[in-house]
Amino acid sequence: MAIVHAERRRPSAPDPVVLKLLVAGGFGAGKTTLIGAVSEIRPLRTEELLTEAGRPVDDLTGVEAKRTTTVAMDFGRITLRDDLVLYLFGTPGQDRFWFLWDELAQGALGAIVLADTRRLPDCFAAVDYFETRDIPFTVAVNCFDGVRLHTSEDVVDALDLGPGVPVVLCDARDRESVKRVLVSVVERAAAHASARRAPAAP
Repeated sequence: MAIVHAERRRPSAPDPVVLKLLVAGGFGAGKTTLIGAVSEIRPLRTEELLTEAGRPVDDLTGVEAKRTTTVAMDFGRITLRDDLVLYLFGTPGQDRFWFLWDELAQGALGAIVLADTRRLPDCFAAVDYFETRDIPFTVAVNCFDGVRLHTSEDVVDALDLGPGVPVVLCDARDRESVKRVLVSVVERAAAHASARRAPAAP
């Protein structure tokens, strides 16, 4: 009589938690570069060449060498840990594409506001957007070559950030630097979720 040995099944690993994060900021701040630096898949990009027709609309002050612009979104993915995957959605930076932000923000648990200190006022719209919608965010200051560095305290004061909003200096071209920004956003989002679940004081 044949003896059938039951196969021992290894317990399957649980599916990783997937978090959706937005990458926002002003025109030319480096959002596309940041996603491309860290994504483990080939990023989806919707870039178009800047044209002469757009010059009256697109302010290139401080980013005169820029030749393309995102017209819908960027998308990338990174496995931060075995149990945590991040989907990154980059928003378009120009005013005329802001109508897309509400679509991109659906389901987002956190955000990065990428700041270019050459054009810091460009961040105000993103900061206001996430504060108004109660989406936790980290401000990442992209340290461009040849640009005077500012301290985190300078950026907090300039953007009039609320208490507890992290400010991280980074290089959007460097994978490890961007990963530190992502860790900050995830920690901020986790703290925000815990605070919302906490029972109100009597």
